Amino acid sequence: MSCDGSSPRPLSLPLDRTLLTQLQAGEACLLSGPLYTLRDAGHARLLDEMGAGPLPYGLEGQAIFYAGPTPELDDRPFGAIGPTTASRMDFAAPLLYDRGLAATVGKGVRSEAVRDACVRNGAVYFVTVGGAAAYLAKCVTATRTIGYDDLGTEALRRIEVRDLPVFVGIDARGNDLYEIARREGGSAHRG
Repeated sequence: MSCDGSSPRPLSLPLDRTLLTQLQAGEACLLSGPLYTLRDAGHARLLDEMGAGPLPYGLEGQAIFYAGPTPELDDRPFGAIGPTTASRMDFAAPLLYDRGLAATVGKGVRSEAVRDACVRNGAVYFVTVGGAAAYLAKCVTATRTIGYDDLGTEALRRIEVRDLPVFVGIDARGNDLYEIARREGGSAHRG
C-alpha cells in the first residue's frame, strides 16, 4: 500500500512508453520483469564503450537499477541489493536517456539535467527505499552478468524482479517528488 492508502500500480518491464507518460511523481509502483544493475564505474565504462553509437547490451527501452548487489545467500541470487545514491550517476543519465533508456531506479534527488532528459524522452526516475537491501533481495528471482565482470559488484547484470517496490521520483512531465515534498513543507531525504 502506498502512503496515500492506494494500492501500488503493477508495472511490467520493459516499460511501455505510453504507460510511462501516465505515471505521476509520488505514485507507488511494483516492478516485475528484467532490470539491469549498474553503478559509477560501470557507467563510465558504458559511456566509453558506446561512444557516439547506440546503447549496447540491449539497453534501449530498458531500466537501470543503481545497485551493487552482494553475493548469493541461501537459495536467493543475492543476499542484499539496495539502491545507490542516484546523483552519482547524473554524469551519465541524460545521455543514456537520450539514447533510449526508459527508466532508472535509485535513491535521492537528481539534477535538473536528469529532469530535463526525462521530459525530453518521456522517461522516468524511480526511487526505492535505502536501508532495505535484504528485503529488496527477496524481489530478485534470477541474475546473469552481461558485462564488466571485472568490476565485481559494479558489473552490468540483468536481473529478474518480482514486485520490486518503487515510487515515481521524476515523471515524464518533469514533476519531481523531492520538489513536491519541499513545497508542501515535508522533508525528503536527499540521498
